[in-house]
Amino acid sequence: MAVTRREVLQSSAAFGAMAAAGMPVAARPSGMKPNILFILADDLGYADVSCYGRREYRTPAIDRLAKDGMRFLQAYANSAVCSATRTGLITGRYQNRLAIGLEEPLFNRDVGLPPEHPTLPSLLRKQGYTTALIGKWHLGQLPKYGPLKSGYDHFWGFRGGALDYFRHGSRRGPDLWDDDRPVEQPGYLTDLLGDRAVKMIGNFAKGAAPFFMSLHFNAPHWPWEGPDDLAESKRLAAKADPLAVEDFDGGSLATYAAMVTRMDLQIGRVLKTLEEKGIADNTIVIFTSDNGGERYSDTWPFTGKKTELLEGGLRIPAIIRWPGHVAKGAVSDQVMISMDWMPTLLAIAGGSPDPAYPSDGMDLRPMLAGAKPVPRTLCWRYLNLDQQACRVGDYKYLKILDQTFLFDVVNDPLERANLKERMPARFTALKTIYDSWSTQMLPLDAESFTAGFSAEDLADHFGVAKRRMVPAPVR
Repeated sequence: MAVTRREVLQSSAAFGAMAAAGMPVAARPSGMKPNILFILADDLGYADVSCYGRREYRTPAIDRLAKDGMRFLQAYANSAVCSATRTGLITGRYQNRLAIGLEEPLFNRDVGLPPEHPTLPSLLRKQGYTTALIGKWHLGQLPKYGPLKSGYDHFWGFRGGALDYFRHGSRRGPDLWDDDRPVEQPGYLTDLLGDRAVKMIGNFAKGAAPFFMSLHFNAPHWPWEGPDDLAESKRLAAKADPLAVEDFDGGSLATYAAMVTRMDLQIGRVLKTLEEKGIADNTIVIFTSDNGGERYSDTWPFTGKKTELLEGGLRIPAIIRWPGHVAKGAVSDQVMISMDWMPTLLAIAGGSPDPAYPSDGMDLRPMLAGAKPVPRTLCWRYLNLDQQACRVGDYKYLKILDQTFLFDVVNDPLERANLKERMPARFTALKTIYDSWSTQMLPLDAESFTAGFSAEDLADHFGVAKRRMVPAPVR
Protein backbone atom coordinates (compact mmCIF):
# COMPACT_ATOMS: atom_id res chain seq x y z
CA MET A 1 0.00 0.00 0.00
CA ALA A 2 1.44 3.39 -0.97
CA VAL A 3 2.07 6.00 1.68
CA THR A 4 0.43 9.26 0.68
CA ARG A 5 1.35 12.73 1.75
CA ARG A 6 -1.84 12.92 3.85
CA GLU A 7 -0.96 9.71 5.69
CA VAL A 8 2.52 11.00 6.46
CA LEU A 9 1.10 14.27 7.78
CA GLN A 10 -1.56 12.59 9.86
CA SER A 11 1.13 10.49 11.54
CA SER A 12 3.04 13.61 12.43
CA ALA A 13 2.57 16.33 15.00
CA ALA A 14 3.76 18.71 12.30
CA PHE A 15 0.50 18.70 10.29
CA GLY A 16 -0.44 22.25 11.18
CA ALA A 17 3.00 23.67 10.48
CA MET A 18 3.23 21.93 7.12
CA ALA A 19 -0.23 23.04 6.03
CA ALA A 20 0.46 26.62 7.04
CA ALA A 21 3.67 26.56 5.03
CA GLY A 22 1.70 25.56 1.93
CA MET A 23 4.21 22.96 0.82
CA PRO A 24 3.59 21.74 -2.72
CA VAL A 25 2.82 18.13 -3.45
CA ALA A 26 4.73 16.54 -6.32
CA ALA A 27 2.45 15.24 -9.04
CA ARG A 28 2.73 11.46 -9.36
CA PRO A 29 0.45 8.63 -10.42
CA SER A 30 -1.96 7.47 -7.74
CA GLY A 31 -0.65 4.49 -5.78
CA MET A 32 2.93 4.70 -7.04
CA LYS A 33 5.52 4.08 -4.36
CA PRO A 34 8.59 6.33 -4.42
CA ASN A 35 11.89 5.10 -5.78
CA ILE A 36 14.75 5.25 -3.27
CA LEU A 37 18.36 6.15 -4.06
CA PHE A 38 20.63 5.73 -1.04
CA ILE A 39 24.09 7.27 -1.58
CA LEU A 40 26.75 6.36 0.98
CA ALA A 41 30.25 7.85 1.08
CA ASP A 42 33.13 6.03 2.79
CA ASP A 43 35.03 7.74 5.65
CA LEU A 44 33.56 11.17 4.79
CA GLY A 45 33.77 13.59 7.71
CA TYR A 46 30.99 15.81 9.04
CA ALA A 47 32.24 18.97 7.33
CA ASP A 48 33.74 17.40 4.19
CA VAL A 49 31.03 18.75 1.87
CA SER A 50 30.56 22.45 1.35
CA CYS A 51 26.95 22.60 2.58
CA TYR A 52 28.29 21.39 5.96
CA GLY A 53 31.23 23.80 6.01
CA ARG A 54 34.12 22.59 3.83
CA ARG A 55 35.97 25.65 2.53
CA GLU A 56 38.80 24.25 0.40
CA TYR A 57 36.53 22.96 -2.40
CA ARG A 58 32.89 22.89 -3.49
CA THR A 59 30.44 19.98 -3.78
CA PRO A 60 27.64 21.43 -5.94
CA ALA A 61 25.66 18.21 -6.50
CA ILE A 62 25.49 17.36 -2.79
CA ASP A 63 24.81 21.01 -1.98
CA ARG A 64 21.88 20.91 -4.40
CA LEU A 65 20.40 17.96 -2.52
CA ALA A 66 20.59 20.03 0.67
CA LYS A 67 19.02 23.03 -1.06
CA ASP A 68 16.16 20.89 -2.34
CA GLY A 69 15.73 18.85 0.84
CA MET A 70 16.69 18.55 4.51
CA ARG A 71 20.03 18.50 6.32
CA PHE A 72 20.31 16.78 9.67
CA LEU A 73 22.71 18.69 11.93
CA GLN A 74 22.97 16.01 14.61
CA ALA A 75 23.39 12.83 12.56
CA TYR A 76 25.44 9.93 13.91
CA ALA A 77 26.92 6.81 12.39
CA ASN A 78 26.16 3.52 14.08
CA SER A 79 29.90 3.02 14.52
CA ALA A 80 33.24 4.74 14.07
CA VAL A 81 34.19 2.12 11.44
CA CYS A 82 32.43 1.07 8.28
CA SER A 83 31.37 -2.59 8.34
CA ALA A 84 29.74 -2.11 11.75
CA THR A 85 27.76 0.90 10.53
CA ARG A 86 26.76 -0.95 7.37
CA THR A 87 25.40 -3.74 9.56
CA GLY A 88 23.29 -1.25 11.50
CA LEU A 89 22.15 0.46 8.32
CA ILE A 90 20.99 -2.66 6.49
CA THR A 91 19.36 -4.34 9.53
CA GLY A 92 17.95 -1.28 11.31
CA ARG A 93 19.38 -2.63 14.56
CA TYR A 94 22.41 -2.08 16.74
CA GLN A 95 25.22 -3.83 14.90
CA ASN A 96 26.42 -5.27 18.21
CA ARG A 97 23.61 -7.81 18.04
CA LEU A 98 25.47 -9.63 15.24
CA ALA A 99 29.00 -11.03 15.08
CA ILE A 100 29.62 -9.19 11.80
CA GLY A 101 28.97 -5.88 13.55
CA LEU A 102 31.14 -6.32 16.61
CA GLU A 103 34.49 -5.11 15.36
CA GLU A 104 36.91 -4.84 12.47
CA PRO A 105 39.02 -6.24 10.84
CA LEU A 106 36.86 -8.84 9.12
CA PHE A 107 39.48 -10.82 7.18
CA ASN A 108 40.65 -14.08 8.75
CA ARG A 109 37.27 -14.28 10.49
CA ASP A 110 34.41 -16.40 9.20
CA VAL A 111 31.74 -13.78 9.79
CA GLY A 112 29.18 -12.05 7.62
CA LEU A 113 25.62 -10.85 7.45
CA PRO A 114 23.48 -14.00 7.87
CA PRO A 115 21.42 -14.52 4.70
CA GLU A 116 18.36 -15.39 6.79
CA HIS A 117 18.42 -12.02 8.60
CA PRO A 118 15.80 -9.55 7.30
CA THR A 119 17.37 -6.49 5.68
CA LEU A 120 16.26 -3.18 4.26
CA PRO A 121 16.51 -4.46 0.64
CA SER A 122 14.85 -7.81 1.41
CA LEU A 123 11.93 -6.13 3.17
CA LEU A 124 11.55 -3.52 0.43
CA ARG A 125 11.57 -6.33 -2.11
CA LYS A 126 8.50 -7.74 -0.31
CA GLN A 127 6.87 -4.35 -0.97
CA GLY A 128 7.41 -4.76 -4.69
CA TYR A 129 10.78 -3.02 -5.07
CA THR A 130 13.57 -4.02 -7.41
CA THR A 131 16.82 -3.73 -5.45
CA ALA A 132 20.44 -3.14 -6.39
CA LEU A 133 23.77 -2.45 -4.69
CA ILE A 134 26.43 -0.60 -6.63
CA GLY A 135 29.73 -0.23 -4.81
CA LYS A 136 30.94 -1.44 -1.44
CA TRP A 137 29.50 -4.45 0.42
CA HIS A 138 31.97 -5.30 3.26
CA LEU A 139 29.57 -7.61 5.08
CA GLY A 140 31.13 -10.99 4.41
CA GLN A 141 32.60 -13.03 1.59
CA LEU A 142 31.41 -15.75 -0.74
CA PRO A 143 30.33 -18.47 -0.62
CA LYS A 144 28.39 -17.91 2.63
CA TYR A 145 27.63 -14.20 2.39
CA GLY A 146 26.91 -11.57 -0.21
CA PRO A 147 24.51 -8.89 -1.47
CA LEU A 148 22.49 -11.36 -3.56
CA LYS A 149 21.96 -13.49 -0.44
CA SER A 150 20.71 -10.51 1.61
CA GLY A 151 17.98 -8.93 -0.45
CA TYR A 152 19.64 -7.34 -3.47
CA ASP A 153 18.54 -8.42 -6.95
CA HIS A 154 21.66 -6.95 -8.56
CA PHE A 155 25.21 -6.21 -7.41
CA TRP A 156 28.08 -4.46 -9.14
CA GLY A 157 30.99 -3.49 -6.96
CA PHE A 158 33.44 -4.88 -4.42
CA ARG A 159 33.14 -7.05 -1.33
CA GLY A 160 36.08 -5.97 0.84
CA GLY A 161 36.82 -2.89 2.90
CA ALA A 162 39.21 -1.04 0.57
CA LEU A 163 40.77 -1.44 -2.84
CA ASP A 164 42.98 0.43 -5.25
CA TYR A 165 40.98 2.88 -7.36
CA PHE A 166 42.69 1.83 -10.60
CA ARG A 167 43.71 -1.82 -10.03
CA HIS A 168 40.45 -2.68 -8.23
CA GLY A 169 42.09 -5.01 -5.73
CA SER A 170 43.82 -5.25 -2.39
CA ARG A 171 46.62 -7.43 -1.07
CA ARG A 172 43.99 -10.11 -0.68
CA GLY A 173 43.38 -10.18 -4.44
CA PRO A 174 41.24 -8.61 -7.18
CA ASP A 175 37.84 -7.51 -5.93
CA LEU A 176 35.43 -6.31 -8.61
CA TRP A 177 32.18 -8.20 -9.21
CA ASP A 178 29.13 -8.26 -11.44
CA ASP A 179 26.62 -10.13 -9.28
CA ASP A 180 28.72 -13.15 -8.18
CA ARG A 181 31.04 -13.12 -11.19
CA PRO A 182 34.50 -11.53 -10.96
CA VAL A 183 35.06 -8.91 -13.65
CA GLU A 184 37.89 -6.76 -14.95
CA GLN A 185 37.17 -3.26 -16.21
CA PRO A 186 39.69 -0.45 -16.59
CA GLY A 187 39.00 2.96 -15.12
CA TYR A 188 38.86 5.05 -11.98
CA LEU A 189 36.51 3.26 -9.63
CA THR A 190 34.45 6.33 -8.65
CA ASP A 191 33.72 6.90 -12.33
CA LEU A 192 32.87 3.23 -12.92
CA LEU A 193 30.37 3.28 -10.06
CA GLY A 194 28.78 6.43 -11.44
CA ASP A 195 28.58 4.90 -14.92
CA ARG A 196 26.93 1.77 -13.58
CA ALA A 197 24.40 3.76 -11.52
CA VAL A 198 23.43 5.89 -14.53
CA LYS A 199 22.96 2.79 -16.67
CA MET A 200 20.94 0.93 -14.05
CA ILE A 201 18.63 3.88 -13.37
CA GLY A 202 17.95 4.00 -17.10
CA ASN A 203 16.96 0.33 -16.99
CA PHE A 204 14.84 0.80 -13.86
CA ALA A 205 12.99 3.73 -15.43
CA LYS A 206 11.68 1.41 -18.16
CA GLY A 207 9.98 -0.89 -15.65
CA ALA A 208 6.79 -0.58 -13.67
CA ALA A 209 8.23 -1.53 -10.28
CA PRO A 210 9.75 1.04 -7.91
CA PHE A 211 13.46 0.63 -7.24
CA PHE A 212 15.76 0.79 -4.26
CA MET A 213 19.37 1.47 -5.24
CA SER A 214 22.25 1.53 -2.75
CA LEU A 215 25.06 3.54 -4.34
CA HIS A 216 27.96 2.96 -1.95
CA PHE A 217 31.09 4.78 -3.10
CA ASN A 218 34.51 3.87 -1.76
CA ALA A 219 35.53 7.54 -1.92
CA PRO A 220 37.17 9.11 -0.05
CA HIS A 221 38.57 6.01 1.70
CA TRP A 222 42.32 5.44 1.24
CA PRO A 223 44.42 4.73 -0.81
CA TRP A 224 44.78 8.42 -1.57
CA GLU A 225 44.24 8.40 -5.33
CA GLY A 226 42.42 11.03 -7.32
CA PRO A 227 41.25 10.48 -10.91
CA ASP A 228 44.61 11.66 -12.27
CA ASP A 229 46.75 9.60 -9.90
CA LEU A 230 47.40 6.48 -11.95
CA ALA A 231 51.10 6.97 -11.20
CA GLU A 232 50.37 6.68 -7.47
CA SER A 233 48.55 3.43 -8.11
CA LYS A 234 51.58 2.12 -10.00
CA ARG A 235 53.84 3.23 -7.13
CA LEU A 236 51.80 1.15 -4.70
CA ALA A 237 51.78 -1.76 -7.13
CA ALA A 238 55.58 -1.69 -7.26
CA LYS A 239 55.87 -2.43 -3.55
CA ALA A 240 57.00 -5.85 -2.39
CA ASP A 241 53.36 -6.79 -1.96
CA PRO A 242 51.95 -6.11 -5.45
CA LEU A 243 48.32 -5.82 -4.36
CA ALA A 244 48.95 -3.68 -1.30
CA VAL A 245 46.73 -0.66 -0.88
CA GLU A 246 47.91 0.43 2.56
CA ASP A 247 48.95 4.02 2.09
CA PHE A 248 50.19 5.30 5.44
CA ASP A 249 52.67 7.73 3.86
CA GLY A 250 50.45 9.01 1.04
CA GLY A 251 47.90 11.65 0.26
CA SER A 252 47.45 15.38 0.56
CA LEU A 253 44.65 17.87 0.96
CA ALA A 254 44.67 18.38 -2.81
CA THR A 255 44.32 14.64 -3.45
CA TYR A 256 41.51 14.41 -0.93
CA ALA A 257 39.71 17.31 -2.61
CA ALA A 258 40.03 15.57 -5.97
CA MET A 259 38.55 12.36 -4.54
CA VAL A 260 35.56 14.08 -2.93
CA THR A 261 34.80 16.38 -5.84
CA ARG A 262 34.98 13.48 -8.30
CA MET A 263 32.42 11.64 -6.20
CA ASP A 264 30.26 14.76 -6.21
CA LEU A 265 30.59 14.93 -10.01
CA GLN A 266 29.29 11.37 -10.34
CA ILE A 267 26.45 12.07 -7.93
CA GLY A 268 25.53 15.01 -10.15
CA ARG A 269 25.40 12.70 -13.18
CA VAL A 270 23.12 10.31 -11.34
CA LEU A 271 20.77 13.11 -10.24
CA LYS A 272 20.66 14.43 -13.81
CA THR A 273 19.69 10.96 -15.02
CA LEU A 274 16.74 10.90 -12.62
CA GLU A 275 15.58 14.18 -14.13
CA GLU A 276 16.12 13.08 -17.72
CA LYS A 277 14.10 9.91 -17.12
CA GLY A 278 11.27 11.93 -15.56
CA ILE A 279 11.43 10.17 -12.19
CA ALA A 280 13.20 12.73 -9.98
CA ASP A 281 9.94 13.96 -8.41
CA ASN A 282 9.06 10.45 -7.30
CA THR A 283 12.51 9.46 -6.03
CA ILE A 284 13.77 9.82 -2.47
CA VAL A 285 17.49 10.61 -2.49
CA ILE A 286 19.57 10.20 0.67
CA PHE A 287 23.23 11.13 1.05
CA THR A 288 25.32 10.28 4.10
CA SER A 289 28.57 8.64 5.30
CA ASP A 290 29.40 5.41 7.10
CA ASN A 291 31.50 6.95 9.89
CA GLY A 292 33.49 10.02 10.79
CA GLY A 293 36.33 11.34 8.68
CA GLU A 294 39.85 10.04 8.21
CA ARG A 295 43.27 11.65 7.75
CA TYR A 296 42.38 14.67 5.58
CA SER A 297 38.78 15.12 6.71
CA ASP A 298 37.27 18.25 8.19
CA THR A 299 35.34 17.25 11.30
CA TRP A 300 34.81 20.78 12.67
CA PRO A 301 33.36 21.63 15.15
CA PHE A 302 34.20 18.22 16.62
CA THR A 303 37.29 16.46 17.92
CA GLY A 304 38.26 13.00 16.76
CA LYS A 305 38.42 10.89 13.62
CA LYS A 306 37.43 7.45 12.34
CA THR A 307 37.86 4.64 14.96
CA GLU A 308 37.24 7.10 17.82
CA LEU A 309 34.04 7.56 19.81
CA LEU A 310 34.70 11.25 20.13
CA GLU A 311 32.12 13.22 18.14
CA GLY A 312 34.38 13.58 15.11
CA GLY A 313 34.53 9.81 14.70
CA LEU A 314 30.75 9.45 14.81
CA ARG A 315 29.16 12.61 13.42
CA ILE A 316 28.32 12.53 9.72
CA PRO A 317 26.49 14.56 7.09
CA ALA A 318 22.96 13.31 6.37
CA ILE A 319 20.69 14.78 3.68
CA ILE A 320 17.33 13.67 2.31
CA ARG A 321 15.48 15.02 -0.72
CA TRP A 322 11.86 13.94 -1.19
CA PRO A 323 9.98 16.36 -3.45
CA GLY A 324 6.56 17.35 -2.13
CA HIS A 325 7.18 15.81 1.28
CA VAL A 326 10.34 17.45 2.63
CA ALA A 327 10.55 21.23 2.53
CA LYS A 328 13.34 22.73 0.44
CA GLY A 329 16.30 24.04 2.41
CA ALA A 330 15.05 22.50 5.65
CA VAL A 331 17.35 21.69 8.55
CA SER A 332 16.68 19.44 11.53
CA ASP A 333 18.32 19.28 14.93
CA GLN A 334 16.87 15.83 15.53
CA VAL A 335 19.48 13.44 16.88
CA MET A 336 19.44 10.54 14.42
CA ILE A 337 21.58 7.55 13.54
CA SER A 338 22.25 5.29 10.55
CA MET A 339 19.84 2.57 11.69
CA ASP A 340 16.93 5.07 11.60
CA TRP A 341 16.82 4.93 7.80
CA MET A 342 15.53 1.36 7.75
CA PRO A 343 12.25 1.85 9.68
CA THR A 344 11.73 5.23 8.01
CA LEU A 345 12.06 3.97 4.45
CA LEU A 346 10.05 0.83 5.16
CA ALA A 347 7.21 2.93 6.58
CA ILE A 348 7.25 5.19 3.52
CA ALA A 349 7.07 2.11 1.29
CA GLY A 350 4.12 0.72 3.25
CA GLY A 351 6.07 -1.94 5.12
CA SER A 352 7.58 -2.47 8.55
CA PRO A 353 10.47 -4.33 10.17
CA ASP A 354 10.15 -8.06 10.73
CA PRO A 355 8.55 -8.44 14.21
CA ALA A 356 11.12 -11.12 15.04
CA TYR A 357 13.86 -8.53 14.46
CA PRO A 358 12.43 -5.24 15.80
CA SER A 359 14.34 -2.15 14.78
CA ASP A 360 16.40 -0.21 17.28
CA GLY A 361 16.02 2.82 15.03
CA MET A 362 13.40 5.55 14.90
CA ASP A 363 10.86 6.38 12.20
CA LEU A 364 11.94 9.84 11.05
CA ARG A 365 8.79 10.66 9.05
CA PRO A 366 7.47 13.21 11.58
CA MET A 367 10.79 15.08 11.46
CA LEU A 368 10.78 14.99 7.66
CA ALA A 369 7.38 16.65 7.87
CA GLY A 370 8.72 19.39 10.17
CA ALA A 371 8.07 18.07 13.68
CA LYS A 372 10.22 19.31 16.55
CA PRO A 373 13.16 17.16 17.69
CA VAL A 374 12.62 14.60 20.43
CA PRO A 375 15.32 13.40 22.88
CA ARG A 376 17.25 10.24 22.03
CA THR A 377 19.34 7.71 23.90
CA LEU A 378 22.10 6.15 21.78
CA CYS A 379 25.04 3.94 22.70
CA TRP A 380 28.32 2.88 21.10
CA ARG A 381 31.33 0.77 21.99
CA TYR A 382 34.59 0.02 20.25
CA LEU A 383 37.16 -2.60 21.21
CA ASN A 384 40.23 -0.54 20.33
CA LEU A 385 41.27 1.57 23.35
CA ASP A 386 38.29 0.10 25.25
CA GLN A 387 35.99 2.92 24.17
CA GLN A 388 32.40 3.36 25.38
CA ALA A 389 29.89 6.13 24.72
CA CYS A 390 26.27 6.92 25.48
CA ARG A 391 24.35 10.05 24.53
CA VAL A 392 21.17 10.93 26.44
CA GLY A 393 19.64 14.25 25.48
CA ASP A 394 22.47 16.76 25.17
CA TYR A 395 24.87 14.85 27.43
CA LYS A 396 27.36 12.14 26.56
CA TYR A 397 29.18 9.58 28.68
CA LEU A 398 32.57 8.64 27.22
CA LYS A 399 35.23 6.15 28.26
CA ILE A 400 38.69 5.85 26.67
CA LEU A 401 40.99 3.27 28.31
CA ASP A 402 40.68 4.00 32.03
CA GLN A 403 39.52 7.62 31.66
CA THR A 404 35.85 8.58 31.87
CA PHE A 405 34.06 11.78 30.93
CA LEU A 406 30.74 13.58 30.84
CA PHE A 407 30.23 16.18 28.12
CA ASP A 408 27.48 18.53 27.03
CA VAL A 409 28.03 17.91 23.33
CA VAL A 410 25.63 20.66 22.26
CA ASN A 411 27.32 23.48 24.15
CA ASP A 412 30.78 21.86 24.11
CA PRO A 413 31.07 20.06 20.74
CA LEU A 414 34.87 19.82 21.09
CA GLU A 415 34.39 17.70 24.22
CA ARG A 416 36.83 19.60 26.40
CA ALA A 417 34.91 20.44 29.61
CA ASN A 418 34.61 17.22 31.60
CA LEU A 419 31.48 17.64 33.76
CA LYS A 420 31.85 14.35 35.62
CA GLU A 421 32.66 15.96 38.97
CA ARG A 422 30.21 18.83 38.54
CA MET A 423 27.35 16.49 37.69
CA PRO A 424 28.12 13.17 39.39
CA ALA A 425 24.49 12.01 39.44
CA ARG A 426 24.08 12.57 35.71
CA PHE A 427 27.40 10.86 34.99
CA THR A 428 26.35 7.82 37.01
CA ALA A 429 22.94 7.72 35.32
CA LEU A 430 24.44 7.72 31.81
CA LYS A 431 27.04 5.12 32.72
CA THR A 432 24.28 2.92 34.14
CA ILE A 433 22.30 3.26 30.91
CA TYR A 434 25.37 2.29 28.92
CA ASP A 435 26.13 -0.71 31.14
CA SER A 436 22.54 -1.95 30.82
CA TRP A 437 22.62 -1.54 27.03
CA SER A 438 25.93 -3.37 26.74
CA THR A 439 24.58 -6.43 28.55
CA GLN A 440 21.92 -6.74 25.83
CA MET A 441 24.55 -6.88 23.06
CA LEU A 442 26.91 -9.69 22.09
CA PRO A 443 30.04 -9.74 24.27
CA LEU A 444 33.34 -8.49 22.89
CA ASP A 445 36.19 -10.96 22.93
CA ALA A 446 39.49 -9.21 22.22
CA GLU A 447 41.35 -12.47 21.60
CA SER A 448 38.93 -13.50 18.85
CA PHE A 449 39.76 -10.35 16.94
CA THR A 450 43.54 -10.41 17.22
CA ALA A 451 44.40 -14.11 17.07
CA GLY A 452 46.07 -15.11 13.83
CA PHE A 453 46.51 -11.61 12.44
CA SER A 454 49.79 -10.48 10.96
CA ALA A 455 51.43 -7.28 12.15
CA GLU A 456 50.38 -5.67 8.88
CA ASP A 457 46.76 -6.66 9.41
CA LEU A 458 46.67 -5.21 12.89
CA ALA A 459 48.42 -2.04 11.78
CA ASP A 460 45.55 -1.42 9.37
CA HIS A 461 43.19 -0.97 12.29
CA PHE A 462 44.45 -1.05 15.85
CA GLY A 463 48.01 0.19 15.50
CA VAL A 464 47.17 3.12 13.27
CA ALA A 465 44.28 4.11 15.48
CA LYS A 466 46.50 4.17 18.55
CA ARG A 467 49.12 6.30 16.82
CA ARG A 468 46.64 8.90 15.65
CA MET A 469 44.38 8.95 18.70
CA VAL A 470 44.06 12.54 19.88
CA PRO A 471 45.01 13.30 23.48
CA ALA A 472 42.14 12.46 25.75
CA PRO A 473 40.06 15.49 26.78
CA VAL A 474 40.89 16.93 30.18
CA ARG A 475 38.82 18.79 32.69
